[in-house]
Amino acid sequence: MGVIKVLLVLLAAVPYTFGALLGIPFQKNGEITHKMARRWSKFILRLYGIRVHMKGAENIQPERNYVYASNHASMFDIPTVIATIPDQIRLVLKKELTRIPFWGWALKYGGYISIDRSNPHAAQKSLEAAAEKIRQGTSVLLFAEGTRTKDGKLQPFKRGAFALAAQSGIPILPVTINNSFRILPKGSLTIRPQDIELIIDKEIPTQGIDGKDAELELMRRVRAVVEKNFVEQA
Repeated sequence: MGVIKVLLVLLAAVPYTFGALLGIPFQKNGEITHKMARRWSKFILRLYGIRVHMKGAENIQPERNYVYASNHASMFDIPTVIATIPDQIRLVLKKELTRIPFWGWALKYGGYISIDRSNPHAAQKSLEAAAEKIRQGTSVLLFAEGTRTKDGKLQPFKRGAFALAAQSGIPILPVTINNSFRILPKGSLTIRPQDIELIIDKEIPTQGIDGKDAELELMRRVRAVVEKNFVEQA
């Protein structure tokens, strides 16, 4: 049964990916790509019987854009945030993913933001381009730990997400995802469906933040909020 569901997820990705590719010439900022990604994400959650309970939706103001900074415990975090957050969010992802045929192309040309980590200079250029896109009205979501937790505990945050937020001047919304680690821990192939809790906390301003020390202080503030809402999942 598990293999069949994985195959269904992969098969369902085909029409949504081609829908996103066909929509590229007709969208301004990735709206169709996000619509296809949301439909696929909802399909994945329904298929596995995973319900998401969101708290704090009132902290998202319509017609505004944000930098969402989230913890990361499972591959199921991605469909969770795409399907549930009521905003036109774009994920920040590794540039290598955009090289995957069809699916990666849909991400690359569909408004998602890729970061080139091959060298510090390239990474900085990627951050500057991403900041400009955010200033133009795009909301983005970054997994602030940089990678999935291995033990269900909250990891140290990486500075990159907060340098990006500071460069853009757009407020940060702290996001906490609880219970997803038990569904699919890193390194596991066994999926154990259960409900997920998604908490959106109040915005933290980033205007006037300049320099490494200020960015690190911003990082500490956001992590403290996520930690307050976090339920250890080991």
